[in-house]
Amino acid sequence: MFKKLRTVIYYVPDLQKAKEWYSTLTGVQPYFDEPFYIGFDFNGCELGLHPRDETVTIGNQTVSHWAVDEIEECVKRMVEHGAAILYNTSDVGGGIKVATVIDPWGNAVGLIEGA
Repeated sequence: MFKKLRTVIYYVPDLQKAKEWYSTLTGVQPYFDEPFYIGFDFNGCELGLHPRDETVTIGNQTVSHWAVDEIEECVKRMVEHGAAILYNTSDVGGGIKVATVIDPWGNAVGLIEGA
């Protein structure tokens, strides 16, 4: 079901400050820069910066996203095995769909399909 680890997302309270910090630290500029998400490409792996919302607390603000085929089927299978949906599957543009579930132990597991 999981193909490879593709994206790690850090939820941050100030997206612009986090972008500047990671750009300065790494010397890499984001390839995707929007008010709702900033993405850096590090040798084919993505570091995503996402605005923190009410579902995120200190200690659970990192989500790793696994590349999958047929994301809806993956979410369904995970729920059948005891996971709970945190974020429903959504199309984020460019042929990419994402979802996040909580495993039976409270870990956020991200799924990403496409591009």
